[in-house]
Amino acid sequence: MAEEVNIKAEPRSIIGKHVKKLRREGGLPAVIYGAGVDPIPVVLNAHEASRQLAHITSSQLITVEVEGKKHNVLVRERQRHPVRGELLHIDFQVVSMTQKIRTTTAIILEGEAPALADGLLLVTGQETLEIEALPRDLPESISVDVSNLREVGDQILVRDIQAPKGVEILTDPDLLVVHITAPAAVPVEEELEEEAAAGEPEVIERGKREEE
Repeated sequence: MAEEVNIKAEPRSIIGKHVKKLRREGGLPAVIYGAGVDPIPVVLNAHEASRQLAHITSSQLITVEVEGKKHNVLVRERQRHPVRGELLHIDFQVVSMTQKIRTTTAIILEGEAPALADGLLLVTGQETLEIEALPRDLPESISVDVSNLREVGDQILVRDIQAPKGVEILTDPDLLVVHITAPAAVPVEEELEEEAAAGEPEVIERGKREEE
C-alpha cells in the first residue's frame, strides 16, 4: 500500500506570465480541476511539493488541501524546465471515489530470471499498463515475477499478468512484457577480419628495409 500523501495549497490570483514572480519567491503554480469542481488555481511550496511528488505515479491517489477542504486527486501533468528539470506547473485532477477511472501504471519486474545465469538476455517490451478501477483500488504499480524465465523463448505477455483485486487491465493482452533471447552472435566475416587485422605482420616495412 502506497504511503498517504497530503499536500497543502493556497488559492492564487496570479496567472499567466505573472507566475514567474511566484516561482522566484519559492512557489509552484498548480491547478485543481475535475469531477464536481470548477478549476481552482493554487500555489504550492515548490521545495516541499517537489519532495512529496518525486515518486508519485500517475495512478497514485493523493490529497490536496485548500483552505481546509481536501480534494482527492491524481497528478495528470507535470511541466518541467527544459534545461534545469525543475517543476514549473502541476495539473491535479479531482476524482470521484465512487466512479471508476482509467489511467496508466508502471510494470515493475521482480525476482531474478534463471536464464541470466546461463548468459541469456532478458529483453523488456511493454513498460506500462492502461487500467480501470475505483480510485481507492488504483495500484501505484503492478509487479511481474520473472523468476520462471529459464530458457530462450520464455516470455510473459500482458494476458499473463494477474491484476490486483478491483483492477481491470485494458492494455492489449497479446503485447509482450518480457522475453528471453540469446546474445547476438558476431558474424563470421567480422571475426575473420578482426583476426586478420590483429595478426598482420609488418611485411611492407620489412621489405622496405631489405630493399634499402
